[in-house]
Amino acid sequence: MASYAEIGRNLIPLSLASLCACPCRPSSRKTLIFNQKRFRRFNLGIVLDGSKSVLRVHRTGISINRRLIAAVARAEPDSINEDNAKEEVDNGQKLLESEDSVSESQLKASQLQKRIVFGLGIGISVGGVVLAGGWVFTVALAAAVFIGSREYFELVRSRGITAGMTPPPRYVSRVCSVICAIMPILTLYFGQIDVSVASAAFIVAMALLLQRGNPRFAQLSSTMFGLFYCGYLPCFWVKLRCAMAAPALNTRVGSAWPILLGGQAHWTVGLVATLISISGIIAADTFAFIGGKAFGRTQLTSISPKKTWEGTVVGLGGCIATTVVLSKIFRWPTSLLSAIAFGFLNFFGSIFGDLTESMIKRDAGVKDSGSLIPGHGGILDRVDSYIFTGALAYSFVKTFLPLYGV
Repeated sequence: MASYAEIGRNLIPLSLASLCACPCRPSSRKTLIFNQKRFRRFNLGIVLDGSKSVLRVHRTGISINRRLIAAVARAEPDSINEDNAKEEVDNGQKLLESEDSVSESQLKASQLQKRIVFGLGIGISVGGVVLAGGWVFTVALAAAVFIGSREYFELVRSRGITAGMTPPPRYVSRVCSVICAIMPILTLYFGQIDVSVASAAFIVAMALLLQRGNPRFAQLSSTMFGLFYCGYLPCFWVKLRCAMAAPALNTRVGSAWPILLGGQAHWTVGLVATLISISGIIAADTFAFIGGKAFGRTQLTSISPKKTWEGTVVGLGGCIATTVVLSKIFRWPTSLLSAIAFGFLNFFGSIFGDLTESMIKRDAGVKDSGSLIPGHGGILDRVDSYIFTGALAYSFVKTFLPLYGV
């Protein structure tokens, strides 16, 4: 019984040895070697005894069924016996598994490389924006808020969440995204945001209640939370960075700062507090990841299955240690106890924001909030740890540190 492989419109004689791609056994007939790179864009068909069965070669690899190979083996009883057929099948499968593992490792390495490259780029950009402060910082934050709010309302409208609720109309979602982006600018201009947030919430609520059809409470609750989560909370970063203009007199970095860039007056308590808070969050995420990989055994919560108690403890230690070291460098806050408390608060806000976004994504049934940043996902995936932390850091510095800890 003859066996053939079909590529496009051409039929090529096919033997079991060619199916298993075993180079150690020569064949007198014309063989076909399954080369993943060579035939990546072709559809491959097997013709057995006049019946046609299509075996597709996908872009990500080759998938061969054990029964299909066995059928080809039975089609050539004169070439091999049953024991040899089983051995050939096993060898073929081992070869395919090894190729798949190599492809998977290459894919992971490529994703890790993208994460590192784009992570460094984002870190340098954010550092420059934080140092610049003022309108540069506020406008950059407003752009991030706009994109993040769009991602949030897309998650709310996704099938996973809408299966149990009625999402807000699309025009309301777009208006709320614009309102959220304007909030940081109003915070910088007026110095406070409470009246603006209350007015925006009232307008959006009236638009939902007076819409045609049957208004639902789920629409109101998801929209109000979006205004709070994506608009109101990020405004505290503006208040922390720009409103706390008291000079950090003890900071050595400020004394060596170029006069053309503002001199020592540029280094305010708000700038130092923002840098320490952001660095603490980065340290918390990094140490938690490393600790979870090395020691993680006990799951922290079902919301995020990959997070463990061991990784959380390591992340807390890394955040506090980073905060204390930076407080010695910047000489702010002056008290060791205040530095430890500030580090603990940054970590608490970081983990709470991370779990909140994980809960939203879990209900939406998605892995990432978007695909804007290669290797990282969406904006919300990168800033979830910062959303609550800004409000906690600002409240702590203003309330518990006399004269801003100077």
